[in-house]
Amino acid sequence: MEISVLYEDNHLLLVEKPVNIPVQADRTGDNDFLSMLKQDLKNRYQKPGNVFLGLVHRLDRPVGGTMVFAKTSKAASRMSDLVRRQAIERKYMAVVRGVPIQAETKLEHYLFKNTRKNKVYTVAANHQKAKKAVLDYKMIAKTEDLSLLSVQLHTGRPHQIRVQLSANGTPIFGDQKYGQKVNRPGQQIALWANLLRFEHPVKKEMIEIHCPPPEERYPWSVWKDIHKGKGNLNLAIY
Repeated sequence: MEISVLYEDNHLLLVEKPVNIPVQADRTGDNDFLSMLKQDLKNRYQKPGNVFLGLVHRLDRPVGGTMVFAKTSKAASRMSDLVRRQAIERKYMAVVRGVPIQAETKLEHYLFKNTRKNKVYTVAANHQKAKKAVLDYKMIAKTEDLSLLSVQLHTGRPHQIRVQLSANGTPIFGDQKYGQKVNRPGQQIALWANLLRFEHPVKKEMIEIHCPPPEERYPWSVWKDIHKGKGNLNLAIY
């Protein structure tokens, strides 16, 4: 598979994750993105032995878009610290079913993950294993039955955007797990990681990388203006 590199230096690798590929090896045994990237680095730079590549954050298997990996242990440690301090700005684009009541707002929920079912539920704040989840969204376009949202994460809970938008009454198009009542099997989830912004862990300069969703795939194809060149997606700035 051809890997789309968005930014690379001696410390970091930012790439576009394809949809429907697990970030890490899982029980399915399918090829995973981290292993693919390590093999690509090994081939491109003719590196002997094992290649180090640190996983900084994750994307759900069906979700595509921008990801950052650390090429050194020092960068990995510093990027992990940015994640802990919520100092990495992460924005997504999502196409949801229906039109949200509020065009722009902050969503706060408490989430519980049932690991046996691999499904996340909204629960009361006093739930023993509840974790607070916070995001902002802004509606930037709509049709009669679909809305295009810009979403900014403030926490990084499993399935967070999918669960919170569904709990808000607007499940994501194609999401079989949290929108099965309105989505059909086989539809691709319309959630895309389109922006990462953070201070470089070594160079101390701001890194801002944009990656638009695939313009040829419905429902992204409904809104032509979102498909601008990688690294120059003005719609991502909200």
